[in-house]
Amino acid sequence: MEKTLRKYFALFALPALICFALAFFIPMVWGFILSFCEFTTITDASFVGLQNYIRAFTVDNYFTQAFWFTLGFTIVTVITINILAFALALVLTKNVPGTNAFRTIFFMPNLIGGIVLGWIWQVVLNGVLASFEQTLLSDAKYGFWGLVILMNWQNIGYMMVIYIAAIQNIPADMLEAASIDGADGKTTLFRITIPSVMPSITICMFLTLTNGFKLYDQNLALTNGAPNHQTEMLALNIFNTFYSRVGFEGVGQAKAVMFTILVAAIALIQLVATRSREVEN
Repeated sequence: MEKTLRKYFALFALPALICFALAFFIPMVWGFILSFCEFTTITDASFVGLQNYIRAFTVDNYFTQAFWFTLGFTIVTVITINILAFALALVLTKNVPGTNAFRTIFFMPNLIGGIVLGWIWQVVLNGVLASFEQTLLSDAKYGFWGLVILMNWQNIGYMMVIYIAAIQNIPADMLEAASIDGADGKTTLFRITIPSVMPSITICMFLTLTNGFKLYDQNLALTNGAPNHQTEMLALNIFNTFYSRVGFEGVGQAKAVMFTILVAAIALIQLVATRSREVEN
């Protein structure tokens, strides 16, 4: 019976493979090819070699500026989101009344769309800054920290749920043995809890890292790159290059290819680094 079913595995996988090819693989290959072309539509593309990649860095400095802004933002959010989510998970896995209600409350912001969140926090943060006669667009630092606050508020609850599941999966006898041996809270945290949840840390760091780099809709709604492109992140910069500047479609495509390779490389390095800790522990 099993041998008979194996004959049809490829047939069962065929619909999914066709959808994957049409929706992802073929457009990705076409996008890579078009990054070496000048075009307005795919039917009038003309090969220009590396010109688009050169123009991405020489026509203006917005792409480089967006990279450094995105990198700084991602580093800050990866650290803050994971630390705060892990801390909340530790608290909400204790025998504290109302923990289920708090878990739901903290998770709910993740269900709200990015554009809506951007508009909500724009009103809130501008209201706070108005007391100091400032706005989010007065200085890039306000936009930066506004995006950090927004990202934390949206994602902490989601990461918290992952950490809670991992912490609850730690064998009770291991924690009990540590307590009997006289381990204090700090020792238990760093010698048992954190090593035991390293797979979840790997997942959460991967999610926060990639979410930070590819952030678009919140950036668009909160600051739209203002003032003077100083809070423009990579995804928004690519969109503006492709759709807002006539004759720059190829440059936008080249930026998109570089962006894809960059995020994939950084995410791969992070996965290797954190998974090596899983093996050690």
